[in-house]
Amino acid sequence: MSFMPDSTRLRSTVEALSALSTRNTLSDGCAQAAEWIAAHLAQIPGIEVETMRYVMPKGRRVPEPRFAPNVIGTLPGRTDRRIVLSAHFDSLNLSVRPHEPGAPGANDDASGVAAVLEVARLLAAIQPECTIHFALLSGEEQGLLGAHALAQRAQREHWNLEAVLNNDTIGSSGNLLGLSDPTAIRVFSEESPRHNARELARWMEWQTRQHLSDFRVKLVLRRDRFGRGGDHTPFTMRGFSAVRLTEVHEEYSRQHTPDDLIEHMDFDYLAHVTQINALCAASLAQSEPAPSFVRIVRDQSHSTTLRWQGNSGQKYAIYWRDTASATWRGCREITPEGDAFTLQTTIDRVNKDDHFFAVASLGGIPQPAQ
Repeated sequence: MSFMPDSTRLRSTVEALSALSTRNTLSDGCAQAAEWIAAHLAQIPGIEVETMRYVMPKGRRVPEPRFAPNVIGTLPGRTDRRIVLSAHFDSLNLSVRPHEPGAPGANDDASGVAAVLEVARLLAAIQPECTIHFALLSGEEQGLLGAHALAQRAQREHWNLEAVLNNDTIGSSGNLLGLSDPTAIRVFSEESPRHNARELARWMEWQTRQHLSDFRVKLVLRRDRFGRGGDHTPFTMRGFSAVRLTEVHEEYSRQHTPDDLIEHMDFDYLAHVTQINALCAASLAQSEPAPSFVRIVRDQSHSTTLRWQGNSGQKYAIYWRDTASATWRGCREITPEGDAFTLQTTIDRVNKDDHFFAVASLGGIPQPAQ
């Protein structure tokens, strides 16, 4: 599966959004950006477009309650399963008032918006099993408010939401210290019994390693940057599996300032990050249902037998890794036969004492074996 993002289109999106003097959620520029995004999503065949209005409550950066827009593009799937690709389109300049100019927000986060819009174009022609929502959110800089509104809706409407890929500040490969890595993107994830975000991140690293030779995922095994937050967190708080993608070497002096400009971005780098989003989203969207009740057979053996509930004749992937490794080191694709309650396979000469195991539908998120 190969997806080639168009760097020219990525640049065009960032140029258009950063040309607005501000996209602060309290400004007219936010509404203009929402209209621009909705119009461009509407041009993509097969994408259904919704402007979702929500109320921002009074808070530290919101003097009075007011309505704000999220823009949601939807590619309908054949089942009730869903995935979300997100980015925030609002911007911020901490040194001026909300309606004043000087918040171009090119990298934070017009870069993420450009990636999500490009993935929508790349995936519009597929016929997914899962519905894909391309969520462009406002209110991030006021406390992740647009993401909270969408996550609350997903919970209220009982969405069968399997994964959220949040893109925030993904368009620069280096910083002013001279640190640079044009070959990697950080993926932040937290571990919790309420969701599968850590396994989503681990799977993204594996997928990237298998399909891309010149770019990689750098796993960061924490919720977010130290002391900071992002739009994936309102989803994990409600039990949904969500991760954050962010460039490896941020330049903090440009964030939330007039210096967050397009000339500081690397569009070849942004194209690689966009490609990872497209690759992973397409795989998830076309995968079959995940296995359940994945168990390790408790025998004494130099091999490991796994059992799970699933669909006989469906393709599955078996993953394993050393207990000291954060990344999957082996994978085997199988099509087991038998009763749905007794599907099983044995991994020869890989012992259960030294390794962790998981089972996934082919192209889906691994479910850890207990």
